[in-house]
Amino acid sequence: MSFTYDPPPRFTENQTPLSEETYAELRAIAARYPEGRSGLLPMLHLVQSVEGRVTPEGIEACAEVLDISAADVSGVATFYTMYKRKPVGDYLVGVCTNTLCAVMGGDLILERLKDHLEVGNDETTADGKVTLEHIECNAACDYAPVMMVNWEFMDNQTPESAIQAVDDLRAGKDVHSTRGPKLCTWKQAERVLAGYSDNLADEGPAAGPSSLVGLAIAREKGWTAPEGAARAQSGNSAGQAARGADGSHEAERQDTEGAIHRSDADLKHEDDTHTKGEKND
Repeated sequence: MSFTYDPPPRFTENQTPLSEETYAELRAIAARYPEGRSGLLPMLHLVQSVEGRVTPEGIEACAEVLDISAADVSGVATFYTMYKRKPVGDYLVGVCTNTLCAVMGGDLILERLKDHLEVGNDETTADGKVTLEHIECNAACDYAPVMMVNWEFMDNQTPESAIQAVDDLRAGKDVHSTRGPKLCTWKQAERVLAGYSDNLADEGPAAGPSSLVGLAIAREKGWTAPEGAARAQSGNSAGQAARGADGSHEAERQDTEGAIHRSDADLKHEDDTHTKGEKND
């Protein structure tokens, strides 16, 4: 029995060549750096913002612009997990399952999302809206368990809040990250990572309560950084100490050089004495 699967159009191999506008942006990214190859990472993000993943054509385009081999580009694209070789949904949902998040409920959140979305790890829902993956660390342990959507933080999650977030996203509702702007699509986020601003950097809080605990304690204790005359005095003391240390180092250097010169003279004297002795023999 034969079985034919017709994938949704969004998941088919891209048949449309990259536009000249995209090529121009790739060249502009490479021109930002003294060595064009240093621009490969944002260039790959730009490819994903257009193609929805790193396509063979995107690899060839980067190689052409940078005058390197496609193998070189592919080696980078397959090394970093942020580069995807198969289509990603409109929202890439990553659940941290590293130690702290796992203990705090990350494993349960991931399992509940799998069941709710009817997908496994690194799989996309049938409507193409959500791709689910587990992440080893989201670098936000003070907000565990953490989920990310298109690289934006969703802090202190529960299975219920995570399911609500993905349901709202699939329904087209506005969802805001905990410490950032309203969530955009994955392609839009990739364009930002390519270096093209969406002017949303200042939207949302810059830091959450857990990140500010140290500041709160300092204020409660009345701790402040040195300023004014105290800071100037501190700078003068540091300068004097540095100059004193420099003087000591200079004296030590001169002593060492003197010892080396004396050592060279002693060796020459020994050589001359030895040579004279051989002649007398």
